[in-house]
Amino acid sequence: MPGGDDVPVDFDGVEITDSSTMAGVPDEFQRLWTPHRMVYIQNGTQPGEAECPFCIAPTLDDEQSLIVARGTHAYVLLNLFPYNSGHLLVCPYRHIPLYDEASTEETAEIASLTQTAMRVLRTVSRCDGFNLGMNQGRIAGAGIADHLHQHIVPRWATDANFFPIIAKTKALPQLLGEVRAAVAAAWPTA
Repeated sequence: MPGGDDVPVDFDGVEITDSSTMAGVPDEFQRLWTPHRMVYIQNGTQPGEAECPFCIAPTLDDEQSLIVARGTHAYVLLNLFPYNSGHLLVCPYRHIPLYDEASTEETAEIASLTQTAMRVLRTVSRCDGFNLGMNQGRIAGAGIADHLHQHIVPRWATDANFFPIIAKTKALPQLLGEVRAAVAAAWPTA
């Protein structure tokens, strides 16, 4: 720990606890608990174009598809393979790959839903900041490149970032169903 074993260190006023003093047997590798990623690890492939998860999701029940809010042209759902707890995606209903192919109505609603999602996440998770972004095309890192989606990743002063590798810090996210229920319950109604 940067301040020594018995010296508390804080980051932006938040006290940091050395994870080696937490439950479990400390070793060279601390644990990053992300059980929700097993589906991705076991499958190892992304769905085909005929199986677009962002086209299928709105046809399912909100709880099953992890949808937290629906608009007229776009909707918000929890990322099935999140970087952080509360990682949301805003998707147009229309199957388009690139932002410049979205209509004026779609881009306006994506922007509005993104703003609302940020407000809701601040309330529900008390996050300190956000990463927002769109990966346009597979070469740019899009996992589902054929269907446009905006990432909203809540961030905290002491969150994981690259620390699981560099600083051996744990991230213990909530279960996806619990996060979806909390965000959906806090979402303002029209």
